[in-house]
Amino acid sequence: TVTTGVVSALNRSLNTDGRTYYDFIQTDASINPGNSGGPLLNIKGELVGINTAIYGKAQGIGFAIPISR
Repeated sequence: TVTTGVVSALNRSLNTDGRTYYDFIQTDASINPGNSGGPLLNIKGELVGINTAIYGKAQGIGFAIPISR
């Protein structure tokens, strides 16, 4: 499935299970359960991140690990 979205923030942190993870790309592209590990591409089709997590308390907030890591 291909969806579109906007990168809304860089270098975001994510707190879960008592741990803090850093340096995420935040996007409003639809990331659903089962999409983890999928590519986050820019408008040129270049890989910029790996979709990793969704923020469960709000709709439409997803996080990706930057490919530069």
